[in-house]
Amino acid sequence: MISGLPIGAADGGPGPSSQSPLEWKFSQVFGERAVGEEVQDDDIISAIEFDKSGGHLATGDRGGRVVLFEKTDARDQRTRKELEKTDHSVLRHPEYRYSTEFQSHEPEFDFLKSLEIEEKINKIKWCHTVNGAQFLLSTNDKTIKSWKVTEKKTKQLSNLNVAPEIRGNRSVISINLADDLNSFGPRPNPTSFSIGSDFRFPPGGIPALRLPSVSINETTLVARCRKVYCNAHAYHINSISTNSDCETYISADDLRINLWNLEVSDQSFNIVDLKPVNMEDLTEVITSAEFHPTHCNLLAYSSSKGSIRLIDMRQSALCDRHTKLFMDVEPAGNRSFLTEIIASISDIKFSRNGRYILSRDYMTLKLWDLNMEASPVATLKVHEYLRPKLYDLYENDSIFDKFECCLNGDGTRAATGSYSNLFRVFETTSGSDEASILEASKSPNRRNATQSSRCGNRLVNFARGRRDTRRVVG
Repeated sequence: MISGLPIGAADGGPGPSSQSPLEWKFSQVFGERAVGEEVQDDDIISAIEFDKSGGHLATGDRGGRVVLFEKTDARDQRTRKELEKTDHSVLRHPEYRYSTEFQSHEPEFDFLKSLEIEEKINKIKWCHTVNGAQFLLSTNDKTIKSWKVTEKKTKQLSNLNVAPEIRGNRSVISINLADDLNSFGPRPNPTSFSIGSDFRFPPGGIPALRLPSVSINETTLVARCRKVYCNAHAYHINSISTNSDCETYISADDLRINLWNLEVSDQSFNIVDLKPVNMEDLTEVITSAEFHPTHCNLLAYSSSKGSIRLIDMRQSALCDRHTKLFMDVEPAGNRSFLTEIIASISDIKFSRNGRYILSRDYMTLKLWDLNMEASPVATLKVHEYLRPKLYDLYENDSIFDKFECCLNGDGTRAATGSYSNLFRVFETTSGSDEASILEASKSPNRRNATQSSRCGNRLVNFARGRRDTRRVVG
């Protein structure tokens, strides 16, 4: 998966007017592990999302956990002399520190369908911030949960009147206090301490008594589950998206899109339904869905046929008719039985201003203008070197792999994942297919990451090896 910082200069470079080439630098690794320690399957990240400000980062893993990170501002932690010596013209890379983590989902079992529901986090979405508290949505295959993350101050009592070894035992404390007061009045009954009417405090008070003081030890983040939205999807949830009205969100599976109110967990409205009367007539499924970033009545969803439909919820309660259809049709002479497979869109993203839609299929990235349905304004080739090997990838099912995409804050660059731990960054304004190829690893500069053909050969060899293994086992 891949997620982009939503702020304008999050990619570390200037806007499109700059003449200097963009330089990418490795910044940070999350999830350090000891030498020789194996990565557990539950610890593998399955979802990642920045909030709108870029100050918070949320990750979900296959074990159902959500881990939150917060952007640190190193300038606030330095002294005045250090700030005076700092060259502020040099761009500082953002760094994130661990904030908190919580168990979002647990493994479940659907007894009606005899189906095991994994705890793996499929999607995470940040909601609108209210009174300094962070809100987010997390989902596995069937259940969506709303979480509220707030700061909790840990208070500690100090300067108490009793010794630490006898704190918490009320009977001992009462006897200890009675012994301290014995010299100023009659000795009370140890089992039931009371002060007689003839008792008088000495001048200056009792020196043994002190007023306890309260000090704030530290501030921690605490996550609390607010709502659980369940029993609304018969198929696996592949998308959730929050609305700009800060009150509703959508969830999508293979055949349906549901509209929810954030404060109502037991009711949702079905706004898109692709399920036919006879399942044998099914021709396409929903692969991704997202709300428009500024217009609360618009949303877009993609399908396995390579189409993107823009719908307006003001037209009807059931949005079975689209307002606009974006689809890049392959010429008839170039079609094959693999054409529809590689045309299937795995992810779509709106640009921050809502003018463009970025889509990702197996071979390319496409940038669509909402005002032009005929063809994409840019087609960026990602896996063109794999085109001669599509039949081998089909036999190994690698052709069905899904990749995500994202746009930076000003929409000038698009990023998407690839094979061999590589991800590619394109400039959408230049019209060029040239991309910056970066390696997502702990040591990104250990080898040259531009050998795309070698990556394709290794992938095909791996596919052949798996196919030969299946034949031997069979």
